[in-house]
Amino acid sequence: MLRNSVRWHSNATASDKMKVVMSPDGLKKLGATEIRIYEFVRANPGKSEIEIAVGVFGVGTPQQRVNPTMRLLSSRQLVIRDKTNGAFRYRAADENWTPPPATARSPNSQDIEGLTEDQIKGVLRTWLEASGYQTRIAMGKERGIDIDARREKERWIIEVKGPGSLQPMRVNYFISMLGELLQRMDDPEAKYSIALPDLAQYRGLWQRLPTLAKERTTISAIFVSTKGEVSIA
Repeated sequence: MLRNSVRWHSNATASDKMKVVMSPDGLKKLGATEIRIYEFVRANPGKSEIEIAVGVFGVGTPQQRVNPTMRLLSSRQLVIRDKTNGAFRYRAADENWTPPPATARSPNSQDIEGLTEDQIKGVLRTWLEASGYQTRIAMGKERGIDIDARREKERWIIEVKGPGSLQPMRVNYFISMLGELLQRMDDPEAKYSIALPDLAQYRGLWQRLPTLAKERTTISAIFVSTKGEVSIA
């Protein structure tokens, strides 16, 4: 039997607690913040906790902000949690949604509008080695420099990101990869670049990065199209 008591997550404010509304079945009370998250999940089935956090609260929000609410909604059977390809994804309990099959992607598969992170790494491996570089690449969840390419005395360090599933996530990816690359700047002789799917949003983010920042850091951007075409900005 479902209880009628109200449980508030750690981020709930006094205002949230005053704005109590009834859930669809009229049995369980939820605060305004929980309703906001629940409505996002209903409208966007199949999202992970980090995608929900970014979608509801904006870029840079950690998934921990929605963890308590997702547990609450799950315990009250308002949402269903499916584990797909190693990640938990959520959907409203009264919505029909079929998660993607938990199978490995084919080499030619694409994520949303652009190549996946590993596909970009594969394209750049071929492109770099064709120019005489020897490459060391961290694929999948392997730790370390994404691409460490060397040719005689030259060294090129490249940080790679995929397309993301939401526009706010792309902004988050862009900012985080710049930070990660800056932390790797310990070789004064190396070149440093970020590599991204060739999408209009990513090109716009790069164009809006101040010229002074690009000149001071010497960071360049590499864009890889779905056809495997490589361009440097």
